[in-house]
Parts: sequence; C-alpha cells; structure tokens
Amino acid sequence: MEQVDRQFEFHRLAHSWPQHRWWRPLLTALLGVAFYLVLTVLLLIVGVVLALSSSADIGPYLDAAAAIDLADPVIFAFTLASLILMIPALALAVLIVGPRPLGLLSSVAGRIRWRWLGVCAVAALSVFLVSLAVSTGIGFLFPEEAAAAPVQQDTTILLVLLALSLFAVPFQAAAEEYVFRGFLMQAIGSWLRHPAFAILLPVPLFVLGHGYDPLGQADVAVFAVVAGWLTWRTGGLEAAIAVHAINNMTIFVLGAFGLVDVNSTDGSVSGLVVSVATMAVTTVVIVRLADRRGIARTRTAAPLPAVRRPPYPASSVPAGMPAPFARAGQAPVGATPWAQGPALPQSRSLP
Repeated sequence: MEQVDRQFEFHRLAHSWPQHRWWRPLLTALLGVAFYLVLTVLLLIVGVVLALSSSADIGPYLDAAAAIDLADPVIFAFTLASLILMIPALALAVLIVGPRPLGLLSSVAGRIRWRWLGVCAVAALSVFLVSLAVSTGIGFLFPEEAAAAPVQQDTTILLVLLALSLFAVPFQAAAEEYVFRGFLMQAIGSWLRHPAFAILLPVPLFVLGHGYDPLGQADVAVFAVVAGWLTWRTGGLEAAIAVHAINNMTIFVLGAFGLVDVNSTDGSVSGLVVSVATMAVTTVVIVRLADRRGIARTRTAAPLPAVRRPPYPASSVPAGMPAPFARAGQAPVGATPWAQGPALPQSRSLP
C-alpha cells in the first residue's frame, strides 16, 4: 500500500520530528525554566556589579526597581533584558531535548520567514497608525478620554528610551511569542489535536503575566487569542511577533514623549473597544495578505520508511521442515544446500 506525505499544522509540528515522545515537551519546559533562572541570576549579578562600581547614588534606582518604573531607562532596560533571556533559555532546552530543527518553533518552514515578517510589520504599523488617529479623534470628542499633555523629558533620557523602544522591544515581544505562541502551543498541540486547545489554553498564563485591572486583562486576553489564531492560520510566529512588537513599540514610544503612562494598569471601555477593533482589522488584513501570497500553513513530512521484518528465526523451526512464509525457491531450513539449489541470502531489516 503506497504511503502519502504527512501534513502538520503549526500546533502539531512536534509530531513531524520522528524522535518525538509525549514526555519531551515536559522535559523541555523544565530545562527551559532552569536555564532561564540561571541566566536571570547572571543578569542580576552583572547589574549589582555595575551598580557597585558606579559612583552614582543607587537609592533612586532601587526605589524604581521596587515599583517596576518603566519610565526609568535603567529599569526599563533591565526589564526588557530579563524578558529577552527567555529566547536563549528556550533555545538551549530545545537543542537538548527537541524537536528538531530548532526553527520548528518559528514556522512550518523550519525558520523565520523574514520577508513575510516584514510584510506583517508594515501591515500592523499601518493599522495601528490609523487606530492612533481614531483614538486622538475620540480624545477631541470626549476630553475625559484624551491623552495627557506631553511631559518634557531630559534629552538623554528621551533618546535612551526611544532607542530601547525601537531596538530592544521587538526582541522582548518575540521572546514572549516564542514562549506562549511557539513552545506552549506546540506542547499542547502534541497532546491535543484540535487547534482550539493550543490557542486558548496558554491565554490565562499570558494574561497573568500582565498586572492590569479586569478591563486591561480583557484587552490582553483578546490580543492573546488573536495572536494564537494568527499563528495557527499563517503557520508561523511572524504575524504574532509583528503585531506584538508594533503594539508595544507604539506604547513605549508614546511613553518616551510622555503622551501615555507606561506604568498604568487601568483599562477603559473605549480603550478596549478601540483595541478589539484594531486587532480585528489587523487580523483581516494579515489573513488576506497571507492568502494572496500563498503563505504555507502546514509542513510536509515524508512518510516513515516501511520496516521489513526478517524471516522466521531458524532456531524455532524443526530441522527439515520448511519455514513459514518462506520465499518460493528458498531452501528449507536444515536441508542440504546442494540438494535444493543455491539458497537465497537471508533478508535483513532496513535500517
């Protein structure tokens, strides 16, 4: 019977690796957490050494760290670095345990599809700029919803915050996507076949990682569901990374100019409505672009080679009696070779 190639959606990519076993995602998670703790401790040690070697007063930094003040460049940089460390921690764990290749965490192509990532980033940026304009218009119509007046920032602090927002935030967004929409989706998908489980089950963990009020957490939950669905629908993390990065970059760039409070944990009904509408439009645009460009949604894996079993063991057949399932013309076990003609060589199982 001819075997056909097997197709794997993103959340089932672990099964495209022949060495996959049900326990491997659990071991990968444990190793990833262990590596992350080690890297975080090393980051703390580096921070303490730099602080002690500096002649500046570290009191304000300690206060800002206790409050997790993201408006402070040092605390902002440290927070981003601590989240970005999830990338090497997860990569080390996957390299040790699997699945392989490592790029399976990125997409069905086994790598990041950079051109598609760029297309998603441009699409997300376009929609978010329109959304920002709509939010500004709402502020004019409803002054109580208007953004705060810009706060004058020190030029050096402003430049540092802008540099971190533009060059470090994308890696922070990618780190979260690799953990929640990459590893967790594929771990759950390796046990549960339907994509809804892989999309929805990581959402509570993602929401708990953001300390917002109920409206703010609802906003985060909507984003998590959309990011998970886009990942499954487009066969990779590119769309989710692009939308996540553009969203966070927009917030922190506005925060650098003092237009929004990056430490705020309070949501609003109007903000939630605008956010849901923005995510809906972004999703429609990205899916249409994916269909138009023929972005792959599945990974094709060749079928496993059929294994030929060796013939019946000679030791279990009485001498002179033909072995069952022997080939035509094959000499019976124990018969005189020259009496039956040359015996066929014994078949071997395929490697």
